[in-house]
Amino acid sequence: MTQVLVAGVDTSTQSTKVRVTDAATGALVRFGQAKHPDGTSANPEYWWEAFQTAAEQAGGLDDVAALAVGGQQHGMVLLDRQGHVIRDAMLWNDISSAPQAAALIERLGAASPAEPGEPEDVVARGKQRWVKAVGSSPVASYTLTKVAWVAENEPENARRIAAICLPHDWLSWRIAGYGPVEEGEDAHLDTLFTDRSDASGTIYYDAAHGEYRRDLIAMVLAAAEGEGDAKAHADAIVLPEVLGPRDVAAVKASPTIAGKNVEGGCILGPGGGDNAMASLGLGMNVGDVSVSLGTSGVAAAIAENPVYDLTGAISGFADCTGHYLPLACTINGSRISDAGRAALGVDYDELAALAAQSVPGAEGVTLIPYFDGERTPNRPDATATLHGMTLHNTTKANIARAFVEGLLCSQRDCLELIRSLGADVTRVLLIGGGAKSEAVRAYAPGVLGMDIELPATDEYVAIGAARQAAWVLSGKTEPPTWPLTIEETLTGDATPQVYEQYVKYRG
Repeated sequence: MTQVLVAGVDTSTQSTKVRVTDAATGALVRFGQAKHPDGTSANPEYWWEAFQTAAEQAGGLDDVAALAVGGQQHGMVLLDRQGHVIRDAMLWNDISSAPQAAALIERLGAASPAEPGEPEDVVARGKQRWVKAVGSSPVASYTLTKVAWVAENEPENARRIAAICLPHDWLSWRIAGYGPVEEGEDAHLDTLFTDRSDASGTIYYDAAHGEYRRDLIAMVLAAAEGEGDAKAHADAIVLPEVLGPRDVAAVKASPTIAGKNVEGGCILGPGGGDNAMASLGLGMNVGDVSVSLGTSGVAAAIAENPVYDLTGAISGFADCTGHYLPLACTINGSRISDAGRAALGVDYDELAALAAQSVPGAEGVTLIPYFDGERTPNRPDATATLHGMTLHNTTKANIARAFVEGLLCSQRDCLELIRSLGADVTRVLLIGGGAKSEAVRAYAPGVLGMDIELPATDEYVAIGAARQAAWVLSGKTEPPTWPLTIEETLTGDATPQVYEQYVKYRG
C-alpha cells in the first residue's frame, strides 16, 4: 500500500516547524524547523523565509498530498491592495494597545443605558456586551485592539488597509502561491482563508453565529477617517473566508511549494490557531484541559457549547472540530523559569535542585510573576514582585522554589477560571517546553490539585495541523484517530497552602 503523506506547519512566536506525517498513522516521517526574530512585532516575510527553510530541512514537500497551518493567534497582518504588508505585524504579546482595549470596553459600555440585568458600572457593562457580541472582552492581545492602535497612531496606514489577516492566514495564502504584486495587478486577496478557531481570537468574529462584525472594525477605524468613511472602508476590507473544520480551501498549494509529485496537487486545510491545533494534536475531548507552558501559559478546555464569561477573564474561542475552546492565557509562561535562572545564575537542573531544598510555600516567599505585564488577570502595566521575604527565609532555595510555584500558581489561576464557568475538569494534560522542567513536574500535581498526565514531548501544534490535513484529505466526518503517548502520570500530595499564599499576595 502506497504511503500517503500530509504536512502540518506550526508558525509560532519563536519559529516555524514543518512536520511531514503518515496520513494513516500519524507517524513522523520528516521534520524541519527555522527560527523567527525575537520581539513583539515582525515583518511577516521572516515567517515565509522560515517556512521555506523548515520545509527544505524536512526534505521538501513535493510528495505531500495535503497541508494545513497552525499559527500564533491574534497577530495583526495588514495588507494593501497589491498584497504588500503595510507595517510590521503586531504580535499577540505586543501590549501597546492596552489603552485601546480599555477604551473599547468603555465605549461599548457607554453606548446605551444599562438594560435590566446589566451592571451600572460602565466597564463591567462593557465587558459583558463584548462577551455577548463576540465571546471575549478586549485585552491588548487581540487583533481588533491592534487595529485600533494603528488607527489612532498611524492613520495613514489605517487608511491603506485592503485586507486584515492573521499569521496562519497569511502564510497559507503565500503557500497557495500568492503574494505582493505590482501596481495595477490583482493580488487575489479574495483567496485568503481562515478557520473558526483563529477568527474567534480577533474579537471581530462571532463564532457562535459564524459572522464577522464589520461594525466593530468600523468603530475603531473611525479614529483615522471619520464614522461615514470608516463604515464604507470596513465594508470593503477583505477578511479571510472562514472555513469549516474539515473544509478544503478553494485554492491549492503552489506546485513549486508542495504536491509537485502528487496527482491533483496538494490540497490545503483551513488551518487554525495554535491553541486549538494543539488540542487537536492531543486528541482532546470534552472534560479535558491542556496546560501549555511555552512563551505564554495557556489553559484550554474543550466545550460542546459556546462559553460566555461575562467578567471577560476567559476567552470564548472556537476549536478546530466544531466545538468551543474556553481559554485562559498568561503572557508570562516558561520565561518565568528563565528569569529565575538568570537571577540565581544557574541552569535548569540547578534551579530544580535548589527548589528541592525548599518546602511547599518556600517558607513564605511568594513570586507574583507578571514580568511583562499580564493578560490573566488583565494587568498590562504590572511588574513581577517577590513577597514575604525575611532575614530568615531569603535563601536561594526559597527563591528558586518561589519562581517555580509562581509559574504553576499562575496556571492554577487559569484552571480555576475555567472551573468557575461550570466546566467539569476530568483530565489535565501538561505540555510545552516548560513541562520539561523537573521542578515543574514535581510540584504541578500539588499546586494544581490533581494528577497530571504528561504526553510525550512533541510538536502538538504541528501534529494537530497534520491531523487536520489528513482529515480534509480523507473526506470523512471525523478526524483520523492517531495514538497519543502518555509518558507519565504525575501524582503527589495536594499543597493548597501554596496557592492560598499566592492568592493573598496577588490580590
